[in-house]
Amino acid sequence: MTARSTEVDIRSGTGSAVRMESVSKVYGNGSATVRALDNVSITLNRRTFTAVMGPSGSGKSTFLHCAAGLDTPTSGRVWLGDKELSHLGETALTKLRRQRVGFVFQAYNLLPSLSVLDNITLPMRLAGARTDQPWLREVVGRVGLTGRLEHRPSQLSGGQQQRVAIARALVTRPEVVMADEPTGALDSRTGRQVLELLRDLVDSLGQTVLMVTHDPVSASFAHQVVFLADGRLAGSLDSPTPETVAERMTHLGEW
Repeated sequence: MTARSTEVDIRSGTGSAVRMESVSKVYGNGSATVRALDNVSITLNRRTFTAVMGPSGSGKSTFLHCAAGLDTPTSGRVWLGDKELSHLGETALTKLRRQRVGFVFQAYNLLPSLSVLDNITLPMRLAGARTDQPWLREVVGRVGLTGRLEHRPSQLSGGQQQRVAIARALVTRPEVVMADEPTGALDSRTGRQVLELLRDLVDSLGQTVLMVTHDPVSASFAHQVVFLADGRLAGSLDSPTPETVAERMTHLGEW
């Protein structure tokens, strides 16, 4: 059977933050072959909050990794902003990710020996770049960490540690923040606060966020939800609610 390319265009915002063109990702050989992504084409515009959902094994994490330049597609092309990734070597990709992508994961990935301030500014030091102090103060205020910059991660709650991770993702002024199950380790109340923060960063600062989640409530904080099934795009949903997302998810197995 010939692979079918399904294209979704998220049209709000101004300009493209991420674009994937006929992207496939295949792991293994012969009978052990797994097609994690199957001819995916999608455009995600700037100043949008997009959630990616699908059943286990649908390709959500592979989608995020290819979009962020963490993984190389077997075929197809990926753009971050105006930069096409397929011809870049690993050194150039690493530099591009540092400059254009902020990462937030379920595990906070903070260095326990460093203060909150040092954890936030670590990407700038690794890049040998000077931290923009007014922007740093703006970010720290936005995520609610003013007054806690000298604390160590062990002195913070889980929600506060995730806020540190979000601030670290924002300090380089990335074109897009990639979040993989960012509330998975948090209780529902704290998780809601983190999701409200991510949505506010988009609405008030014009940040772009791409989030993988399995939770319809988390997805409802996004402007739109993109669905994956068996490595292929299975449509999208604008202005989602927990109910409409859950209803759509129940049909993905039939898609």
